[in-house]
Amino acid sequence: MKLSDRRCEVCTSDSKAVLGAERDALMDQIHDWSILEVEGIPRLKRRFVFPSFKRALAFANRIGAMAEAEDHHPELVTEWGACTVSWWTHSIGGLHLNDFVMAAKSDQVYGQGHGT
Repeated sequence: MKLSDRRCEVCTSDSKAVLGAERDALMDQIHDWSILEVEGIPRLKRRFVFPSFKRALAFANRIGAMAEAEDHHPELVTEWGACTVSWWTHSIGGLHLNDFVMAAKSDQVYGQGHGT
C-alpha cells in the first residue's frame, strides 16, 4: 500500500521510532524530503514552492485540515512563495511511520494543483 493511502495510527510514548533500513526504505518513497535534526530530534522537512503568498497560504491551510483529520500535526512555516513543512512525532521524540505517511500525503496535496 502506498504511504499516501495509509492512515495514521494511534501513537504513544511506547511506540517505536522508525530507524535504520526501515527508515531508508520509507525515505525512498518521499524523495523530496530530508531528515533534519533539531535539538537532537529527527524531523522530516520539505520546502514547497509557490508563485505567490496566497497559494502558499492555501496549501498550508489544506495541510492543516489534513493534519486535523489525521490527528497528527506538523510545523508549518509560510512565507511569500513557499511553505516549509516538518513532521515528527512528539510523543516519541523522533520519527514514526505516521510522519512518513503524512509527508506522502503532503506531497499528494501539493500535486493536486498547488505547485507552480
